[in-house]
Amino acid sequence: MTKTVGEVMTPNPITVRPETPLREAIQLLAQHRISGLPVVDEENNLVGVISDTDLMWQESGVDTPPYIMLLDSIIYLQNPARYEKEIHKALGQTVGEVMSDGPISVTPDQNLREAAHLMNEKKVRRLPVLDPETQKLAGILTQGDIIRDMAQNPS
Repeated sequence: MTKTVGEVMTPNPITVRPETPLREAIQLLAQHRISGLPVVDEENNLVGVISDTDLMWQESGVDTPPYIMLLDSIIYLQNPARYEKEIHKALGQTVGEVMSDGPISVTPDQNLREAAHLMNEKKVRRLPVLDPETQKLAGILTQGDIIRDMAQNPS
């Protein structure tokens, strides 16, 4: 019998809002020893995810993209829009300024194996779980949840 996401996920995860100060989100991550949080609006609709990866820009800063000068013109060798997004994350003061928007999500009735495959494919460590009827946040599935389930149910 195959397991579903709902059997393994963490229900009612800790969340933050886009207007939450970044310092508060960092404290929550450290206090609960987790690496990411779903970001929801006032109606509990998922709007993004903030993770330790998003926060690393705060500490590491941003390198100027490589460019060449040609006849008093600057030609960027990488996409300058990506650079602007990295600067925005490095200087952000609220969760909404730093979070990754458009997160990939799953539903509780989805096959756990498919969700794990999706995590590997998209290189994410967590998937918000949305109620299929209301589209509200119902839980979160993390790599840790899957590993704990594997440890409890060796096959």
